[in-house]
Amino acid sequence: MPRLIEGRLVIATHNPGKLWEIAALLKPYGVEAVSAGDLGLPEPEETGDTFIANAELKALASAKGSGLPAIADDSGLCVDALDGAPGIYSARYAGEGRDFAAAMQKLEKELAAKGAKPPFRAHFVSAISLAQPDGAVRSFEGKVFGTLIFPPRGGLGFGYDPIFLPDGHDKTFGEMWAVEKHSIPDDGSEALSHRARAFQAFAKACLA
Repeated sequence: MPRLIEGRLVIATHNPGKLWEIAALLKPYGVEAVSAGDLGLPEPEETGDTFIANAELKALASAKGSGLPAIADDSGLCVDALDGAPGIYSARYAGEGRDFAAAMQKLEKELAAKGAKPPFRAHFVSAISLAQPDGAVRSFEGKVFGTLIFPPRGGLGFGYDPIFLPDGHDKTFGEMWAVEKHSIPDDGSEALSHRARAFQAFAKACLA
């Protein structure tokens, strides 16, 4: 099967942290990435009811707006005791100013209000979609399971990383350098982060 990406690729995000992570994952494949923000493309309203639906609408908007292939990620944190919230609303949970410190405090208060007791089981989900200007789209999903801890630990990463402790590790995502969290193992074993796991599936299908 021919490689689906040659030349430039649009990363359909205006989130600096997400842009950096996706660009770093693409770098070993020699892909020339440009962001939707750099091209002046607007952010579409996320009206989907799943992570994949939102990733697809963002990728399609950038692909059609730029005339180039586009990749988009939609990701979020799902907390068992909150019936999967904030889920697809993870970014909106932080408000227009993307205040994730406030969002993490909000989660802690909601868990207390529910009478939930630790360990607070949760998982991160990442959906990655590749869209072509002609409307063709392919999507992939990765998950990582763990627990939430309070107070937050670590100033690395972004979003809810400081409160997420992945299973089998003693450091939160907020205490891990990107190379530790997102590296794609050479031996074909599973990556650690949800985004790296979704990217592994994407790379195998579209960058081989």
